[in-house]
Amino acid sequence: MSRAAKGKIVWISGPAVKAEGMAEAQMYETVEVGEDRLIGEVIRITGDVAFIQVYESTSGLRPGEPVYRTGQPLSVTLGPGMIGTIYDGLQRPLSEIAKLKGPFITRGVTAPPIPPNKKWRFIPKVKKGDEVEAGSILGTVQETPLIEHYILVPPYYKGGKLVDVVSEGDYTIEDEIAVIEEDGKKIGLKMAHRWPVRQPRPYQVKLDPEIPLLTGQRVLDTFFPIAKGGTGAIPGGFGTGKTVTLHQVAAWADARVVFHIGCGERGNEMTEVLIKFPELKDPASGRPLMERTVLVANVSNMPVAAREASIYTGATMAEYYRDMGYDVVLVADSTSRWAEALREISGRLEEMPAEEGYPSYLASRLAEFYERAGRVKTLGKPERIGSMTLVGAVSPSGADFTEPVTTHTIRFIRTFWALDTRLAYSRHYPAINWMTSYSGYINEISKWWSSRVDKNWAKVRADAYEILQREDALKEIVRLLGPEALPDEEKLVLEAARMIKIGYLQQSAYDEVDSYCSPKKQYLLLKLFVEFYQEALKALRAGVGLDTIRAMSIIPKLLRAKFEIRNEEVEKLETLREEMLNEFHKISAVEVKTVV
Repeated sequence: MSRAAKGKIVWISGPAVKAEGMAEAQMYETVEVGEDRLIGEVIRITGDVAFIQVYESTSGLRPGEPVYRTGQPLSVTLGPGMIGTIYDGLQRPLSEIAKLKGPFITRGVTAPPIPPNKKWRFIPKVKKGDEVEAGSILGTVQETPLIEHYILVPPYYKGGKLVDVVSEGDYTIEDEIAVIEEDGKKIGLKMAHRWPVRQPRPYQVKLDPEIPLLTGQRVLDTFFPIAKGGTGAIPGGFGTGKTVTLHQVAAWADARVVFHIGCGERGNEMTEVLIKFPELKDPASGRPLMERTVLVANVSNMPVAAREASIYTGATMAEYYRDMGYDVVLVADSTSRWAEALREISGRLEEMPAEEGYPSYLASRLAEFYERAGRVKTLGKPERIGSMTLVGAVSPSGADFTEPVTTHTIRFIRTFWALDTRLAYSRHYPAINWMTSYSGYINEISKWWSSRVDKNWAKVRADAYEILQREDALKEIVRLLGPEALPDEEKLVLEAARMIKIGYLQQSAYDEVDSYCSPKKQYLLLKLFVEFYQEALKALRAGVGLDTIRAMSIIPKLLRAKFEIRNEEVEKLETLREEMLNEFHKISAVEVKTVV
């Protein structure tokens, strides 16, 4: 596309610009706006007038200035060098821009998303004469000590016979590393390629989400699990621990690559992420977590249109690592502020507002985002399975879950982690409400827990959840009549639920032992609390007083087990169980003797 192909600005309203002379422009075509060549995107065409959302500040832009077409959709560069980088919503590396222009991003500034001159050690995995297809692995590059980067045939090529491939050596992303012959035409391939952000990357087939994405957080993994390739949302009001919970998911999830998108977050919150993430250690290797993490930062005072694009930018980069066969988790914080960006752009375009001023296409945009999640069989050879799990934070005003972003999000996700303001105020963290949260993956992933952890996992989980449900029902009676109105067996339910809440559901993100709980420890710990209730009920029915049960010395030990027993010492939980059964035996014998 010639840069001479241009229109002329006729109207400006914040990040929205109208330009005439754009009859040949295409929807979602990237354009350069004004003399400063600000990056923009065509989002509506009426006659020869194009509506453009500009991704940078439009201050000082004047009608009459030119608009240059590029003929290309908004795209990102995919190749080695992305891991460990902090990008803005347009895949501009913020650290490189800071070196060029200082701490403030000036208009029109740009920098290559991947260092073009950095040399990578390329090790070919194919040889001359091999047949390759779209998505096939040509070779590998050690991107970081934690990530081996697979160089793929771009999906937009059909593939063909490999007529040349370079030998092992150091190359830049600009060097040609292979040549394929496709339909009689020779095509040179490099280590990086570009892909439009609004177009999902292709795959062979989407698989059932039947493997859990373990996060080490008991309330999430046991009660409301999310599957690899699944979708989840975590709505919550201000101060409910949304960001800390997402940090825990990003830090501990058993995914190889982590993407954290800060879209519209306040600057201080994103600063905390930018400071904290480089300090986090990968639990498996002990190396910096940033060696398998990409951050996309687009805070609330940055141009609102770029916030709208940031979520697609992150998803496209995440799909690229999924195509290598990795499990990827993408955390978007928050989709509410992303929706606010849609609302602002829509208002500027004078579109008919729907509920609470959001555009009528809010639901379809949310669906477009969440449907990019999945566990897939990727294109190309050798056969690989990768997954991209999407978790979106929602920030409803006043913790009102009936507002449009939350209600529409619920339609497209299968795991709902509802944060509760009352739990947060009572210092119960993570403040996940066990009555309003849910997971649609229980049936699929219970097979994994049964085969990998214990065949009774589903029953123990159901028994524990029943105790919590009964306690919730009894709370209303207690509120009206007081706990004295309940019979002892129901008081025991309250006691067992209290123990599960304190000893199991509460989890400290800042405790060295408690921050991550292995699946085996999660199961054995929950089983202990369920067995305590069952034994206590037997004892109660055998004549043991409730006060005697409440005074048992094993109770504080059960509550402290999460802090005192490490993941690699789970056999100590069995010792604790024997101690518990012995104490029940002892108090039952004493009570029987007293009665006699």
